[in-house]
Amino acid sequence: MKKEVVAMLLAGGQGSRLGELTRKKAKPAVTFGGKYKIIDFSMSNCVNSGIDTIGVLTQYQPLLLNKHIGIGIPWDLDKKNGGVSVLTPHLKGDSGEWYTGTANAIFQHMSYIESYNPEYLLIISGDHVYKMDYSLMIDFHKSKNACATVAAIKVTYEEAKGFGTIICDDDYKIKAFEEKPKIPKSTFASMGVYVFSWQKLKTALIKDRDIHNDSDFGKHIIPNMLEEGCNLYAYYFDRYWKDVGTIESYFNANMELAQTLPEFNLYENFWNIYTDSENQSPTYTSEDSIIQGSIVSEGCEIYGEVYNSIISPDVIIEKGAVIRNSIIMQKCVIKKDVIIENAILDFGVMVGDGAKIGAFENIPNKQKPSVYYSGITVLGEDSVVPKGIVIGKNCVVSGTTFFEDYENGELQSGESLIKEEATI
Repeated sequence: MKKEVVAMLLAGGQGSRLGELTRKKAKPAVTFGGKYKIIDFSMSNCVNSGIDTIGVLTQYQPLLLNKHIGIGIPWDLDKKNGGVSVLTPHLKGDSGEWYTGTANAIFQHMSYIESYNPEYLLIISGDHVYKMDYSLMIDFHKSKNACATVAAIKVTYEEAKGFGTIICDDDYKIKAFEEKPKIPKSTFASMGVYVFSWQKLKTALIKDRDIHNDSDFGKHIIPNMLEEGCNLYAYYFDRYWKDVGTIESYFNANMELAQTLPEFNLYENFWNIYTDSENQSPTYTSEDSIIQGSIVSEGCEIYGEVYNSIISPDVIIEKGAVIRNSIIMQKCVIKKDVIIENAILDFGVMVGDGAKIGAFENIPNKQKPSVYYSGITVLGEDSVVPKGIVIGKNCVVSGTTFFEDYENGELQSGESLIKEEATI
């Protein structure tokens, strides 16, 4: 059952900078663009690139992600020879061993890879938004007779501090690689997308596992291969690519989709994005409703006003409600005369009559100022906000709340109200 290419999709990350949005689910399972999950982009890239054997490596809060992937039907990956396989950390004796690094995660599943005896291994992440033909990168890798090829983008000097940076010659042969440098020597940055000649990588993984328990591609494997004189190349990718790893970047990337001519088009016929979506009834909009500059998914009932927002399936927005610059996820209910501005409402939120979200001045969140600072308030999955409540900016609300939970019916900017046994 030999395959020329096997893809390994790393989808085990928590995405802690997304705060409340990833408390109950992994970052790749977060909704994006109304009806998609972030992982759909990497999955669809594989299928559109002709890659039909994908191992999805899960770890943190995997239940929703596992359910979403299933046996791969939306991506036509329900195959006997290949298809999609959800892979979890291996058991050792009576206990499990978490993935301790990106390369360690691949090392734990070498038997899965070996079962297909591939020529090449494609390693990708499940938490970025982009469209990429991996087959072109694989062809580039072959043409250079490379041990490894690293997909790379141009970033700013400040952004480079958070990436693996690459120095290469005019032929894109890598001369130096540095993971998250304090003082970057290059603004050519790794996307975390790799093509390896499998036998070369297999040797490197086994060797490094004996040296580093936290074996990682950027910290160990790539630098070690360079040191040993392997041919490593950078594959320059100059199209749209977004790491939606913060509340601000996630919010802005969604808002860009609602523009008249968005830079990233979700609906191009020649490069479809596939997802697991149930058959939905058509969206109903009343004669009094107003929808401007927004994406509204199937199965919604809109009686109020929606401006510059992303609305997921099965959302109800009652008469008199006004939604501006916000992301409303699946099965939310917005009752009459509610005003919501600059907010993200996760799955199943209910907001009571006349409540207002996004009021007051912009003050960073007191508990998590590095996560909630850009004026965006987040309501966690299945939260309930009672009628008449006023909530400020950079707030976090989680759980079923009651009027008496709010001082004078208000939650001031930068405050958090967590009713479940959880941290923000």
